[in-house]
Amino acid sequence: MPQAGCYCPTCTRARETPSARQFIVSLGIVNRERKLFWIVDATPDFREQLHLLQTAALDCQLRGILITHAHMGHYVGLVHLGREAMNTWRLPVYATLAFGEFMRNNAPWKQLIEIENIEWRRVQSEQPVILDPDLSVVPMAVPHRGEFSDTVGYLIRSPSRTLFFCPDINGWSQCEFNVREFFKSVDIALLDATFFDQGELPGRDMSQIPHPLVRESVEFFQGISTEICFVHLNHTNPLWRDGVEQKWVAGQGFAVGKQGQRWIL
Repeated sequence: MPQAGCYCPTCTRARETPSARQFIVSLGIVNRERKLFWIVDATPDFREQLHLLQTAALDCQLRGILITHAHMGHYVGLVHLGREAMNTWRLPVYATLAFGEFMRNNAPWKQLIEIENIEWRRVQSEQPVILDPDLSVVPMAVPHRGEFSDTVGYLIRSPSRTLFFCPDINGWSQCEFNVREFFKSVDIALLDATFFDQGELPGRDMSQIPHPLVRESVEFFQGISTEICFVHLNHTNPLWRDGVEQKWVAGQGFAVGKQGQRWIL
């Protein structure tokens, strides 16, 4: 926020007031003892988000990037790894087979592989990936528009706690796994809250860009003990504002994510 070409009150305020601007959602994973960090999703705001993470995790080095899927808000920041910018050397990029093939067959992503700026490491749904002796991630396939690749959320495991990051999904009941059963082993969940309710995009068919509405998610997850935080808000979502919608969500026992928010695993 602001969104390109949009001059709604929310986006106009974000242009006029820098503190009201919001980056596209991504997640940093930091192991301070080993001085390493990873990023989940390389957004169009990658430059600024990398700086924020390096500032928050002084003396820690970027060890890899995990990609959820091939929609613009989640992977286009990879261009900053190329020779025109960071010129990284074999930086691990964890992604599914479909996303890996998408990179291998399309410029400029294939150049990142060919000149070894990145090293694609394939992930498979429900197969743990060891990032560090005390840290693993489990990709979980979720249903979402698949124009260019499939989509996963990532369950992040430390020896003591787990966090599930799922910024995009068509709907919770469409998953091939039992979501409510799965959440019994999840301590913290950062979940897709693109739209609060129907009608947020006048003149557009919202069924063409399916996401679970916040109202639906609140109903679906009622009674689950997991700490749930809503992320990936569209600029039209009223949860950006201090109002009745924010108060209703809080009253139901859910939270709205904020830039720079941290969880200790």
